[in-house]
This record gives sequence, C-alpha cells and structure tokens, in this order.
Amino acid sequence: QRQPVESGGGVVQPGGSLRLSCVASGWTIHYYAIAWFRQAPGKERELVSCINSEDDRTHYADSVKGRFTISKRNTENTVYLEMNSLEPEDTGIYYCAITQVRGQCWSPTSPSRPRNQYQYSYWGQGTQVTVSS
Repeated sequence: QRQPVESGGGVVQPGGSLRLSCVASGWTIHYYAIAWFRQAPGKERELVSCINSEDDRTHYADSVKGRFTISKRNTENTVYLEMNSLEPEDTGIYYCAITQVRGQCWSPTSPSRPRNQYQYSYWGQGTQVTVSS
C-alpha cells in the first residue's frame, strides 16, 4: 500500500523551530486533503493541522494556532509543517495522513468539524519531535 514519508523531526529547545516534511509519492496532492497528527506518550493521537484538497483551505488545532503553519508544494508532492515557538507540550510523534481523492479536511458527516483520524486512508510511519531544555 502507498505510504507518505515524514522527515524533519528532532530535538529542539523550548522556543525553537522545526520544519517537518511529508512526501506523498504516487499521489497528485492537489486532489487530496493532507493532515498532520501527533501522539504524545500515553495520550491519544490528535489533529494538529490540515490543508484541504483543491482550495488549500487550512485548519489548525487551537493549541498550535499562530505558531505552526501548514503549506504544500504540489510540484514536489510535499506538504510542510513549519513549527515555531515550540513548547515541551509539542513533544510527540508527528504523522502525515491523507484522505481518499477529493477528500476534505472537514468531516463528511459533520462539515463544521475537522475530519478525525479514522477518516484518513493513508498514514506515514511518523517522525519524532522532542522539545526539551
């Protein structure tokens, strides 16, 4: 099965920055919603950000608004997550997730809500982000 590949994780001090990449070889990413999720030890996986198919609308979790920016480069089939002002609470494994073709960042059954993890079809292996002094 096709799988996106994440990279860019690492160890950074509080207040620092990282840029994560998700390479989606085999997809034409313009037609897919692509999200970043994260999972901290002992916690459930949570949505961080999503960039929509075709219109590139974005969604952010409240905890990262103003600090993280999602973007994509269609010609390279790559989605980025620029993370600034990192906090220890941002520590976790960051996963890239992709919908079915023409999927939206928002739930098909509840359009005012973001799509949950079970509504994404393809997942990467994840990249570790550790924010620690």
